[in-house]
Amino acid sequence: MPIPKEILEVKRPRNTIVIAYGKNKDRYAVRERIGCKYKHGRRIPVNGPTIGHIVGGKYVPRLSGTDPLTLTVSMAPVDIKDWGAVVLCDNVAHALLDELCTVYNRKDAQKLYCACILRVCNPGIKDYELKEAYDNSFLSELFPDVAMSKNTVSKFWNDLGKAYSRICKYMQIRVAALETGHHVIIDGTLKSNDSKVNSLSDFSRKAKAKETRDISILYAYDLEVGEPICSKCFPGNMLDATAYEAFIADNRINRGIIVGDKGFPSSSAKSHFLQNQDLHYLNPLKRDSKYIVSHDLLNYEGQLPENETILYKKACVAKEAKWLYSFRDTSKAHKEEYGWLQRSRKNNNFSIEQFDEDWLLFGTIVLESDLDMEPQTAYKAYACRWEIELVMRYYKQACEFDETRVHDDYSVIGSEFCSFLSTIVTYRLLREYERNGLLRKMTYKKILRILTRAKKVCTDGNTWQLIKMNPSQIEVLQSLSLLPKPAPKKRGRPRKTGV
Repeated sequence: MPIPKEILEVKRPRNTIVIAYGKNKDRYAVRERIGCKYKHGRRIPVNGPTIGHIVGGKYVPRLSGTDPLTLTVSMAPVDIKDWGAVVLCDNVAHALLDELCTVYNRKDAQKLYCACILRVCNPGIKDYELKEAYDNSFLSELFPDVAMSKNTVSKFWNDLGKAYSRICKYMQIRVAALETGHHVIIDGTLKSNDSKVNSLSDFSRKAKAKETRDISILYAYDLEVGEPICSKCFPGNMLDATAYEAFIADNRINRGIIVGDKGFPSSSAKSHFLQNQDLHYLNPLKRDSKYIVSHDLLNYEGQLPENETILYKKACVAKEAKWLYSFRDTSKAHKEEYGWLQRSRKNNNFSIEQFDEDWLLFGTIVLESDLDMEPQTAYKAYACRWEIELVMRYYKQACEFDETRVHDDYSVIGSEFCSFLSTIVTYRLLREYERNGLLRKMTYKKILRILTRAKKVCTDGNTWQLIKMNPSQIEVLQSLSLLPKPAPKKRGRPRKTGV
């Protein structure tokens, strides 16, 4: 349909063309001519961007983005941003970005780093919400122009999973920094994933109770450093013992003392321990183990030093070059005895013979290791295993990574890698809170709420200023070195003394 003559006669800038658009072709845009190209020997003009419209018989130039007054509020830049939480995360975890840059280019490393911080600062955040959270936080000032849109992030997780060798290399770099005498606690957790298009989602041992498929994630935690060092995804139906050796081998854990639980027997990775002289294990045995009877481990030698309520015995298995450490915690034994009697009363199945047999095992734990150590050292090392339970607790609660929201194998692997980094950041925050004594006064979530309250506003287009906050909240920011501490008050004039 030809453009009316009166529209073409409207005065407009030179080197422009009128284009009809809209459902009825009754709206007219003015586009700039930016040059021409040759095609089959013909000179064809090339149209540029739209610079205005013809409305009511007049040319109306398009609004310019240079003058703030011409912008709608939806197009205006964000000038009040979340500051406290993201800046603190960057302060404690900036070294992670340098680590990531040894494996990924700077652009990908920054995208991954920003995503993991946003997951920590916004527990439970969805992938499609990352873009808005990035724009509304100070991360967009610290790391400008990071692509965080829904489609970009979705494709990024997929690409991360496809480049799996880089994730493995990153984990190996972290493991290589592990010192020989450090204790490595290994444990796993299950995450709900009902996807039918990836091979990692399957029914686990808890499927009957949860009625959902899961994926299994194994973590290694450095007890001395106080943070996870590596992780790996496995199918939900894979036993911990089956994944144990693959986890150690793939991450090249070849030094340290691995403290496992009953689901990670040393026999499942025996060859790996034999090949690495600096790698050792400390694992609990099941209560029906043959060693308990063969080495008379319930006949204790004495009280454990510094723990008068715990009895111990140490024995050597010469043929297998390992040592056994047996302990009986009398306080725990009392609790187990009480629970056993309650259950027998409830089920009406009390048996004195069964009670006498079980009573010997109440409050007991037997450890095996290929290291000859003092019994109290073995006991303390295993008792500290509770730290890995905190890893899983914060993984599922503080960070709210209790289920996966991606589908194929590649995306699951990529997203879980980001979650692993978020867990590291969370533990570095915990260490910072502990160092400043904040956790003795308030919970992790309360501190996060105060940090989220700390926003900065830019009213003049140049300077960012902290919004007004309560004095108690300012003290928290000062203790975390986000704000300078006030100078000590000068002493007043000395009090006059009587003559």
